[in-house]
Amino acid sequence: MMEESLPAALALPAAFVEFLKGNGIDPRIYAATAAQSFPRYVRVKPGVDSDISKIENDFEFKFEPVLWLPGFFSIPPQAQVASSEAYRHGKIYGMDAASGAAVLALNVNPGEHVLDLCAAPGAKLCMLADLLKMSGTLTGVDIAKHRLAACRTMLQKYELGDHCRLFVADGTSFNLLPIRKPVELECNNDHEINGKSGLPQDKLNDTYGEWTSKRTWKERRNSRRAPQFIDLKSSLEPKEPEMIFYGKESGIVGLKKSSVFQNGNGQDISEAGYDKVLVDAECTHEGSIKHVCKFEQWGWDTLKRRLLDIKRINSISHLQLQLLNNGFRLLKVSGILVYSTCSLTTTQNEGVVEQFLAVNPNARLQEIEIAKDWPCKSGSIEYTLRFDPLFSKTSGLFIAKIVKVASLETYVF
Repeated sequence: MMEESLPAALALPAAFVEFLKGNGIDPRIYAATAAQSFPRYVRVKPGVDSDISKIENDFEFKFEPVLWLPGFFSIPPQAQVASSEAYRHGKIYGMDAASGAAVLALNVNPGEHVLDLCAAPGAKLCMLADLLKMSGTLTGVDIAKHRLAACRTMLQKYELGDHCRLFVADGTSFNLLPIRKPVELECNNDHEINGKSGLPQDKLNDTYGEWTSKRTWKERRNSRRAPQFIDLKSSLEPKEPEMIFYGKESGIVGLKKSSVFQNGNGQDISEAGYDKVLVDAECTHEGSIKHVCKFEQWGWDTLKRRLLDIKRINSISHLQLQLLNNGFRLLKVSGILVYSTCSLTTTQNEGVVEQFLAVNPNARLQEIEIAKDWPCKSGSIEYTLRFDPLFSKTSGLFIAKIVKVASLETYVF
């Protein structure tokens, strides 16, 4: 049964329409005509603003500045960003304005230590690196290695990776704190960390030099010798984070390999934790209009399975709460966390935040003062915000800003 009141171009299943109405969502946002009227958004890399006229000539249309979001421009929805010269030369990248707002809500300052707990596919990570202005440190985490590899590619393409490190890890259990103090090389001044000037072999094997994508002969040999079977028992056990990238200013170079994954042990998180944490959590993505429109080709049964299955929604909400709790745990006192999703449901947004606040007495929702000029609406909890596609002309997004205050508890790894 289809909902007849919607345009025939995108007749949504009645069950999905009822689901939307139950969450206070206007089904008209998924009308094909509405989806096609929403602009695309790009962020221009700082420092290339003077090239805007050249970039416009490449696209053959004007870039309209997003007045409430510095560095962002709106372009026609049919624009092909990936095929442009500006994109290939690392001057622009596609990023929805609402996602940019979530990053801006963190109020990142140069020199801070920032954690992006759900980093893939990388646009927000790049924006965070830009805001740090080549200072401090940026740690990106994602559970999917191939998606995190895409983040690594973006950081290198836009030359933003010097202060970054990337870990393949479960964001619900990741426990590495930032490296806050410069690391002194554990070798004599006349030795180079890459071993070319006589660094002792035992130090070379135990110390990080500058990152390279090339595997050593020993690593290739061990890979060939690895057993070609899957140990089901070990595959279910929590895995140690795998670092797949680190920049030369990330604090890793010169650090002993034996201590990289223990840098948080014994430290008081209230002082040694991250200054800012972004938790842009996995969700059902119905706030992405173009994503939902694709179900017309993918099949509505697939939509029902992904967006309407109660067990799946409960599982995702549980994951979101775990990510939020762990991100907050890694935050230092007075630090700020932003929780966001591109879901439009209350279960994955206000519902998760309410559960989180109930078990974290030292968490306080904070007003996003910079949002006074944003085209968004208030959530059902004070200080939370919602980007409504019909109102904001962006993808749907929920944002909550949380500050960590001092408590009687001591957080020590």
